[in-house]
Amino acid sequence: MKKGIVIIPTYNEIDNVEVVTGAVFDLDLNLDILIVDDSSPDKTYEKVRELIDEKYEDRLHLIVREKKEGLGKAYIEGFKWALAQPKHYDYIIEMDADLSHNPKYLPRFIEAMEENDLVIGSRYVEGGGATDWPLFRKAISYGGSLYSRLILGVKVKDITGGFKCFRREVLEAINLDNVMTTGYAFQIEMNYKATLKGFRIKEVPIVFEERLRGNSKMSKKVFVEALGKVIKLRMNKRNILENG
Repeated sequence: MKKGIVIIPTYNEIDNVEVVTGAVFDLDLNLDILIVDDSSPDKTYEKVRELIDEKYEDRLHLIVREKKEGLGKAYIEGFKWALAQPKHYDYIIEMDADLSHNPKYLPRFIEAMEENDLVIGSRYVEGGGATDWPLFRKAISYGGSLYSRLILGVKVKDITGGFKCFRREVLEAINLDNVMTTGYAFQIEMNYKATLKGFRIKEVPIVFEERLRGNSKMSKKVFVEALGKVIKLRMNKRNILENG
């Protein structure tokens, strides 16, 4: 059975981290978990250390970063760590800590990886959706995805989605040191680069569930800034093709 790792960035997720790690491990999918914590004021990292010592010594791992620098930088550090491990992870999965990405979809991801290089949990294919979202939030989410797809020429319908599974070869082919974005646009950039490099991409339906505990890190300002970076990505297409 192939080996995978789930990378979960955290910032003030002490109410969720034990629940989400337990839910992933209960699936028995031969997955490790790496928590990348940005020195959470609520000391999420201390709870993770407790879980490592008491339950998951060989399966749960932790990186504590000095400060909060954005989702993209946290994932990049996690990717580099995972690619360098002697365990040789075949799959590397992105997932939020707040249970908006339900671990129950992970078996579907692993199955789809048999014939694909990048599997994206999609709200915008048949069977997908989001719960408890007001109309305005649905509009900006779908509109942002449509805008990004049109500008970049990408067929991925949920190009902003952050619940996904990479074959390790995809991350090895992308120059992680050249990633331009750090926030919400990070997901767009990674999907765009995987598309330009010709990898096989599959969207599988998920229902995005509004977080039950803690506060969302998403804001209108963050969303608008991300859309501005889409233009920069398109203008940088030649460099991406040449240098990853």
